[in-house]
Amino acid sequence: MDRSQAWASASRPRPALADVEDLYREFSRRLERLVRHGVRAPQPVIEDACQFAWSRLIDHRERVCMETAPAWLATTAVREAFKLLRRRNREESLDAAVDEVGEASVHPRSTATEDLYEQRQKIAEVRRLPLRQQRLVWLQALGLSYAEMAAHEGATMRTVERQLVSARRQIRTAHMGDV
Repeated sequence: MDRSQAWASASRPRPALADVEDLYREFSRRLERLVRHGVRAPQPVIEDACQFAWSRLIDHRERVCMETAPAWLATTAVREAFKLLRRRNREESLDAAVDEVGEASVHPRSTATEDLYEQRQKIAEVRRLPLRQQRLVWLQALGLSYAEMAAHEGATMRTVERQLVSARRQIRTAHMGDV
């Protein structure tokens, strides 16, 4: 940045708290619409992302110009919404997935006692895995492809493959220790 740019940026008006309040009254609903248009997410995610952007504006008001504040807010809120979605997808519980599919699809068919015991042992081995690997094992058991699992988890297909290989190795090692 040369001196003329530094002088120009130093002479721009910085928002004071009263200016942020006025901007909030004018722009808050529009910001939510912009974020909702840019990110397909549930309403609570959109609201959280917008509130995060407003709080960041208050924290950084000395560095943000009034003319660029709306664009700065929109960019910050959209980025935060994507972060929240990734985190939400990563942390989705298996119970929630079962609720979506329904319990009827989870219950085993009537089988011999020995088969039930083996199935329960396998489930116990899966439960010993880290949560991320557990989710991937269950998603694979539900028939999802690596690409679908990667999209669901917000990861690459290579990460899914590595996590599943690691999970199989841990299950095999645990099974060998039991025998």
